[in-house]
Amino acid sequence: MISYRQRHPGVDELEAAGITCLPADFGSEAGILAFIEQVQQHADGLRAIIHNASAWQADPVPANGSAFNTLFHVHMLAPYLINLACEPLLRQSPIADIIHISDDVTRRGSSHRVAYSASKAALDNMTLSFASQFAPHIKVNGISPALIMLHPDDGVEYARQAMDKSVLKTVPGPEVVMQAVEYLLNNPYVTGTTLCLNGGRHLKN
Repeated sequence: MISYRQRHPGVDELEAAGITCLPADFGSEAGILAFIEQVQQHADGLRAIIHNASAWQADPVPANGSAFNTLFHVHMLAPYLINLACEPLLRQSPIADIIHISDDVTRRGSSHRVAYSASKAALDNMTLSFASQFAPHIKVNGISPALIMLHPDDGVEYARQAMDKSVLKTVPGPEVVMQAVEYLLNNPYVTGTTLCLNGGRHLKN
């Protein structure tokens, strides 16, 4: 089961493969609650919840609260409400997990995306709180990725600069995220942890 904000061919392909695809607007509390109601109608139980919804939004100039309001709902309120509402569904599974997808930018903050970085950092803290609250039955962890893929429009120079930010100097592709997800799902002794998936960026001066 997945959520999607905008309909595109990939959603059609997933539906054709038998995946339940639910439209969702996490930009408002009403939209989040509507999505939760859909999940509850479609599922008798859940093995895991992976929070991947995100908005890569810069701070507005001149400054106003629009970006922070949107990012608060997407990065903080949506995981908070979904986790609490779907806890009974997760407890129907013998093994259950919640995984929050954060961002490596929370290590240092961002001068251009203060609201984005702050709201993702709050998600990291929520990982700790829910891990404590839902233990021992539900494990709650996070993944904090940096550069994973390049956009088709990214030029050679941008790619070089992006890769130079890490000591491994590579663009790993989405497989590394799936490997991290599988590790967290399969390891019974990890909770309250955020995996750093950044190619060693924290080792650069």
